[in-house]
Amino acid sequence: MDQVWFELGDVRKRRLEGSVWIPLRAIHSKMTSGKSGHIGYREEFFGAGSVAVFGKHRNEAETLGWTDIGISNEHAGCIQDGRYVPSDVYESYEGIHIGMHLVLEQRVNKDEVREWYLHQDLVLAFGLKREGDTWVAPNIGYIEVARLHRDQTKKPYLLELRAEYLKDYLCARDMALYVTSYWNREEVVASAEHVTWPENPFRESGAGDRWEGRIMPIHEGGHPFGAETAVFHVSRTDVDPHEDVPTFGISDNDSVASRSWTETHEGQKVFRIQGELWRNEWVEPGAQSPRIRGDELPPSVFFISDAAGQQESKTTLVKGSRWLWFRPDVVMALAHRRGGGLHWYTRDTGAVRCSPDYDVHFGINAVGLVNVYAKDIALLPDWQQRIWAGHNVGPEGGVSDELLASQMKADPAETQAPEDFLERGLVLLNEAASKTHGIEFVREHEHRKHLLSVAHRFRAVDQAGFFALAKDLARLTADSFDSVAMQRIVSPPKGTQWRSLKSLENLVALHTGAESAHQLVGPLFGIYELRHPDAHLPSSNLSEAYRLADVDQSRPLVFQAYQMLDSCVATLWSLAKILEQPRIAAKPTVVGD
Repeated sequence: MDQVWFELGDVRKRRLEGSVWIPLRAIHSKMTSGKSGHIGYREEFFGAGSVAVFGKHRNEAETLGWTDIGISNEHAGCIQDGRYVPSDVYESYEGIHIGMHLVLEQRVNKDEVREWYLHQDLVLAFGLKREGDTWVAPNIGYIEVARLHRDQTKKPYLLELRAEYLKDYLCARDMALYVTSYWNREEVVASAEHVTWPENPFRESGAGDRWEGRIMPIHEGGHPFGAETAVFHVSRTDVDPHEDVPTFGISDNDSVASRSWTETHEGQKVFRIQGELWRNEWVEPGAQSPRIRGDELPPSVFFISDAAGQQESKTTLVKGSRWLWFRPDVVMALAHRRGGGLHWYTRDTGAVRCSPDYDVHFGINAVGLVNVYAKDIALLPDWQQRIWAGHNVGPEGGVSDELLASQMKADPAETQAPEDFLERGLVLLNEAASKTHGIEFVREHEHRKHLLSVAHRFRAVDQAGFFALAKDLARLTADSFDSVAMQRIVSPPKGTQWRSLKSLENLVALHTGAESAHQLVGPLFGIYELRHPDAHLPSSNLSEAYRLADVDQSRPLVFQAYQMLDSCVATLWSLAKILEQPRIAAKPTVVGD
């Protein structure tokens, strides 16, 4: 390796204060290759230990280094001078409680893998949830706050914390993080002529760093070149192997024998080149603690609030009674995040969230935009406001009639959203078929729950989204209908094949007649045809499919999606009702293909 590799310049110019992730503890062999002591061996190691130090004890902490808080320290409660010291407490040599370990290492025995634990106070302060070896914040969008890395043997080697959360915690507790770290890079080579340090060892220090570079001649295998090893052997001479219960007293000259010798090491002369860096540095607390202490931050998110394009923040939006306008794709951005959700109150109003405890009441206005009461947005956490702001638009189309009816008139609309009745329609259809014909039409499958969760009008933020919604509705209906079961009741003519919708149509004809059955099942045929553009090139003429699905192409896409959902749900409920009625024919009048 080049000389600069050993000098660790890339590491020395980086500081933790500017890092996104802060190592709280590390025992990391970043690279190891070859056999130790032999030509070609190369290693890079990084280790780190840390203590969160109370502000008043910074001076005491700065006397500590790698040997005091580095990786040689395990964590366990102990008795010191007759008093118990908890495992997370760090005391100076004078017995002063100067800080705490944010990571605790537990050693059980040599057969058990050591475990590292993130301090429980930090976990509880942020409301973190551990998932495997990561800690996420469910109330902050499930963002990853801490993560533990393991090697192939499952042994932990690095636990790091996101800097903005660490600084928030340190600020709330009037602490700073003192980190001591050690880097080592070494290589065994046949010749060290490419390294030209003026001294051996060569040392540099400053700003909390101490670097040393050295070249050591060794015998291949690892022993210092030309060195000898002195060996001393001591043994007891009064050992009786035939004694049943041997007992040995204190040794004396008559019961002890000793000898010594010197071993000279042999082997090819090679060179170990090594660069080491010891560093002590502070990670300072944040200026404010908005998450734990609830410090108020200056507004950083702004929304268009009027027709002139004026932008306002939470500071002014909390005042008065007014609304904001958003593109309908905001619902997708919120509801489809982890922790997000969408549910309906009426046909055009509902609640959407991107975090479980933050439902926001919304309405859909006459042009398909989403309205929200301005104060409801202003009271959201900043991270959620940023999501909303990315979809904010100027006022257009007025405020949703149904949202005004609920929030201002206190007279909520008595309409219903089809999204709320899709699953129930499939269940009713199965129940009716089972009761009347002893079969179930709709097969269960592993994707059903997910498909139902995404079957809503806000999928149609563009034409591709509309067709994708049609495909998912077809998966829930045509693709899930059991044509084999239905054809036990109505069989196609010889030489004819029916798919699921055609089988359903002919079965329904037993109850209504062929013409009525064709009209009843028509919307499902239309939706099935509208699925194809999502997987194939769109047909030049889909007007008949739109007509069958009862979709008006002149309306905004969010309304087209509503109409398709409405016709799908209405069809399922109507079919369930029809199938509960007696047959009007013993045999079906076969509906043509």
